[in-house]
Amino acid sequence: MNMDHLTLLTDLYELTMMQGYFKTQNQENVVFDAFYRTNPDNGGYAVCAGLAQIIDYISQLHFDSADISYLKSLGIFEDDFLNYLESFHFSGDIYAIPEGTVIFPREPLIKVIAPIMEAQLVETAILNILNHQSLIATKAARVCYAAQGDGVMEFGLRRAQGPDAGVYGARAAVIGGCCGTSNVLCGKLFDVPVKGTHAHSWIMSFPDEYTAFKTYAQYYPSACTLLVDTYDTLKSGIPNAIRVFQELRAQGISLTNYGIRMDSGDLAYLSKQARKMLDEAGFTDAVISASNDLDEYLIENLKAQGAAITSWGVGTNLITSKNCPAFGGVYKLAAIQNADGEFEPKIKLSENTEKVTNPGNKTIYRIYEKNSGKIKADLICLEGETFDCDKDLRIFDPLETWKYTNLKGGSYTMRKLLVPIFEQGHCVYHSPSVMEIQKYCTQEKNTLWNETKRFANPHKVYVDLSDQLFEMKRNVLRELSAESHLL
Repeated sequence: MNMDHLTLLTDLYELTMMQGYFKTQNQENVVFDAFYRTNPDNGGYAVCAGLAQIIDYISQLHFDSADISYLKSLGIFEDDFLNYLESFHFSGDIYAIPEGTVIFPREPLIKVIAPIMEAQLVETAILNILNHQSLIATKAARVCYAAQGDGVMEFGLRRAQGPDAGVYGARAAVIGGCCGTSNVLCGKLFDVPVKGTHAHSWIMSFPDEYTAFKTYAQYYPSACTLLVDTYDTLKSGIPNAIRVFQELRAQGISLTNYGIRMDSGDLAYLSKQARKMLDEAGFTDAVISASNDLDEYLIENLKAQGAAITSWGVGTNLITSKNCPAFGGVYKLAAIQNADGEFEPKIKLSENTEKVTNPGNKTIYRIYEKNSGKIKADLICLEGETFDCDKDLRIFDPLETWKYTNLKGGSYTMRKLLVPIFEQGHCVYHSPSVMEIQKYCTQEKNTLWNETKRFANPHKVYVDLSDQLFEMKRNVLRELSAESHLL
């Protein structure tokens, strides 16, 4: 994490292709799209994250003397290419969907327009950053939705796949909706709330549970959440916690941000019993927090059982996205600029229909229902296309074209999603703070229909193609089909 730059955070074949382009003097400008094909956990949406680190990566992209020496030692790169790398910098344009935006399959999250050598080099790092952080932000959004407004704290650092994943995963989790993290380094780097209680070892290090609770409360009276399941939750832990709370109140200490945490047992039953005991003792505002291998499905289930938990600590299953460990984003060539300055469309074919890419230099419009503000669909179109929201608009499924919707003029609004990030190698975008991105993400999630947020069989938000883009794609496919018959 202390490396000055991540230039060699790439697959070897990016560099061997670069040398090939260099040797053939291929300096053509190209368009690459980064997108994904399937929502994590079979959900109805995802949350975009990672752009700030991508900006840092591109801004610091260069080959220092140690990099050049290492590449030379591999014995596969020639001196003239290595000399070129010594003065390498990114000179292209990048467009991206801002962090915290809800996103859907097949639409470009990042668009790179640059000389092919530059666009090729940045592929691996962009995907590494975008895939991981979007995955965790999406998982956090799902967990927070299950919590139904309760606070969710991320505390999975010790189970994350290394320091980078722990720090940037925690950042993504806060973007997705977590109220804080236990990760102190993340708090320092990104100015997000850090939260925590104490471990079972604290209690076990004292002669008895009561003394451990009392000592902790003396040091942290305004953040006194006591872990009550070290020995016996109902017979020992909660009674001792209540005793300490009563003593604090008797001393005239105002109880704020206080309560109990449970990390084992039947959380639904124990939380309801705990609520009863705390209320009878006069601590009706005491928080009941729970942890113990939680995820969105277990939280939803506990809510359905009437659990009295009002704060959730989620670790392993969030920071690793345990049941869906990869986002699956890809980076595909979409167009090559010709001598006249026009972008000629390129397409990747596949026997799997969903893997056939969308060609051309594209952008995205999000269509909202005007009355509700909810998302109707996303429309991928060619750069430069414009639309009049006062006119009727027909959109259709590009794979099952018989499925279409007619939108009445005046009944919808549209917003362009891709925004400029780099222009001619210079960053023109200012990343908001993490907490500002979280606020924006909350607004974004509110544009989703509840049917899209549900975990089982969520309603699909369609990502359609404009008439011009659909026609271009069809023509490219026809041309490729005709060429294949001539071979």
